[in-house]
Amino acid sequence: MSRPTNDLLLRAARGERTERTPVWLMRQAGRFDPKYREIRQGCGLQLEELFRNPQLAAEITMLPVRFGVDAAILFQDILTPLAPMGAPFVFRPGPLLAHPIRVPGDLERLRSFDSREELGFVRTSIELVRSELADTLPLIGFAGAPLTLATFMIEGGSPGDSVDRTRALMQGEPALCHQLLDLLARITADYLMMQIEAGVHVVQLFESVADLFTCAEYELFAQPYQEAVLRALKGSCPTILFVNEQPYLDLMVRTGADVLSVGRCVALSEARRRYGDQVAFQGNVDNRVLRDGDFDQIDEAVGRCLIAGARAGHILNLNHGVVRDTPVENVCRFIETAKSFAFEPVVVDEPGG
Repeated sequence: MSRPTNDLLLRAARGERTERTPVWLMRQAGRFDPKYREIRQGCGLQLEELFRNPQLAAEITMLPVRFGVDAAILFQDILTPLAPMGAPFVFRPGPLLAHPIRVPGDLERLRSFDSREELGFVRTSIELVRSELADTLPLIGFAGAPLTLATFMIEGGSPGDSVDRTRALMQGEPALCHQLLDLLARITADYLMMQIEAGVHVVQLFESVADLFTCAEYELFAQPYQEAVLRALKGSCPTILFVNEQPYLDLMVRTGADVLSVGRCVALSEARRRYGDQVAFQGNVDNRVLRDGDFDQIDEAVGRCLIAGARAGHILNLNHGVVRDTPVENVCRFIETAKSFAFEPVVVDEPGG
């Protein structure tokens, strides 16, 4: 695979010290952007149909490039692999699954599948974006982590702040949960490998519901399946593990991810001190500051994060995705500040000094 001319993110993912810290934002191709909203309104498609339209998905993927980000991330949804496995969903406006997983018999309608055959529209989107990028920036692919997908399937849609049904199934039918998670891990690994074969430079695994589970639940039902997915991808491309607002760094490191994307609950400088020789880090500016802060507050938050990251194995991002009502000018300020930030010069003692 050809290497993009801007390879800051790839070098940072390897733990290298970079001349400046690369920057991108989760949900950077999304609802805060008026150009995205124009496309949504003009195309007349439901969101699940939009994800399956390679031309429009590629166009939306490219929108944040105009802001100056150091990587593009594919416009897609974490639930995309569920439909071909027998759990179709729609967005009205949030995701809804017609037939949630609640009892052992519900697993009988699920199946494994070949992503290359069933999700060809994702591959086509990647190829279109790679052609448009013309090797200028890296392209990030992604998937939902098994526990996150399982939670959507059990709850019947977005869990919000409650995972009562999922927790009840974990306690009452643990074998069912592990069977579902094992199937999802195999499907997710195949799906991400398809994206890598199609041309993405990096993949990110989203454990978006991690903050809703206890440490014991996370260790039993999340970490082993994250590790299974990432093990299957080992050596294919850099991998990023996003865990939403949980401080379980020791469990996260054990997955084998190259980069850990951490939330505001993690002190980045301390995380680097403890684990910086094993993994790189991504994050972790509070997305509420980006939405609600003025330019001075954004500058301060970005500066603190960049200093903690020290340009060594650090990718600047948010603790989570860009919030829907974030002003576009705040996003631009975030990126401009990141790219122009002046680090204090490093003083090196001369021999005999």
